[in-house]
Amino acid sequence: MESKAIRRQKIKYRIRKKIAGSASKPRLSVFRSNAETYVQLIDDVNGVTLASASTRDKDIQAQKGTKSEKSKLVGGTIARKAGELGFKEVVFDRGGVLYHGRVKAVADGAREGGLQF
Repeated sequence: MESKAIRRQKIKYRIRKKIAGSASKPRLSVFRSNAETYVQLIDDVNGVTLASASTRDKDIQAQKGTKSEKSKLVGGTIARKAGELGFKEVVFDRGGVLYHGRVKAVADGAREGGLQF
């Protein structure tokens, strides 16, 4: 029986075959560890990270609330940074985890911030 990590890696590869970010429409990649949530805007054509945000940022870390509430703030932060860089549309990459809980909270926060995907 394969481990949870190997199964998730296979799911991640399957997703990445279908989606890719470009300079005009970057990939919004979500990584969720046990304690923190990290998001990046990635241009896969040039292999460059354009912007990033996480629950470890000082302004988000200072907030009180659950991990899901903080993840929603991370989504809003990345949407604001994307807007400053001139991006309105992104490709959402859930990183092999279910679109539920903290991953969904990031997506909701980013949508409220004005990003479309």
